Amino acid sequence: MFSGIIGRNLTRRNGIKIGLSILWGRCLCGGEPTARLAHSAARIPPRSAQALTGSQFAESISEMERPERERAILNQLLQGNLPGFLRKLVPLELTCKLPEDRTVAATVFVMPEYLAIGSDHDFLRIPMNLHTAAALAERFQFMLPTTRIVDAIYDQSPHRFMPQPLPAGPQMASTQYYWTHNAMIERQAKDRGFSLEALVSGHKKDVVITNRLMRRPGQIAIYGWHRAPGLPIQPLSTVHGAGYADYSHGIRLVSKTAIVDGRIRPVCEILRDPVLANVLSDEGTIRVGSILRHL
Repeated sequence: MFSGIIGRNLTRRNGIKIGLSILWGRCLCGGEPTARLAHSAARIPPRSAQALTGSQFAESISEMERPERERAILNQLLQGNLPGFLRKLVPLELTCKLPEDRTVAATVFVMPEYLAIGSDHDFLRIPMNLHTAAALAERFQFMLPTTRIVDAIYDQSPHRFMPQPLPAGPQMASTQYYWTHNAMIERQAKDRGFSLEALVSGHKKDVVITNRLMRRPGQIAIYGWHRAPGLPIQPLSTVHGAGYADYSHGIRLVSKTAIVDGRIRPVCEILRDPVLANVLSDEGTIRVGSILRHL
C-alpha cells in the first residue's frame, strides 16, 4: 500500500504523572560546555543499517490498532531509527524585556523537524500520544516546547510550509492519514526547494507543556500549525486525552538546557523563575511539581 510513495517524494532528503515528569526529565543542576548543547542528541542510539525505512515502517503498522501502533513507534525510535538530520539541533533565540527595563536573551536548541521514523531519504513524520512522547523524552533527555517556543520556531524558520489540513473524522487517527499527510508535506518541500537540516515549521501542530494541564489532568496539550506569524490554526487546547494522536500532531524535541545571558541553565529552572520564565513562556512560571500534584 505504501511502498514507492516516499521514494518519489523524498528527493530532497539524502501512567500520565510519570509521563509529565518524564517530559521535563530530571533538572540539570550543573553546567556543561556550551558546545555540547548543540550535540544534545548524543543520547539517541545510532541508526542500524538494517533499520526499517519510513515506507517499510508505514507498511508494517498499516493494520495495527492504536495501542499496538504506539508500541511499534516507541520501539523503533528507542532503537535509534530516526533520520540523521534530526540529531543536529538548531539554536533558537528568544528575548524578553524584564520589569526593570532590562532585556534578557535566551538560546534553546531544538530539532529542525518533527520526530520521524526512517532514513534521511525515506522517512515518515510520526504522530504519537503523550505516553509515547514522554518515554522518548526521558530516554533521549529532551523536553517538549512551550507555546512561546513554538511561536519562535515558526518566526525563525527559513522554510515555512503552508498548512494542509485533511478532512476531519475518525480517519484522522489512522495510519493511512499519517502516510497521506506526510506525502503531501514532502511534495510541498520538493516543490519549494526546502533544504535538509534547516529549521522548518507550519506543517503540524505541536504537543506542548502548559499550566492548563493542572486544570485538565489526563489530557494532552496541542498548539500551533501556523498560517503566518501569530496566526496558528490551533489555539492552545487540552480537549483530547493523553492517549490521543492524529495526523496533524508533531513531536518537536527541545534540549533540556538553555543559555541565558551567556550562562547555561536548566530550562525547568528558568521556567520556575518568576522573572526569567517570561523569556520561554507566555504563561509566566510553569512549575512541573504543581502540575504533577493536580494529576
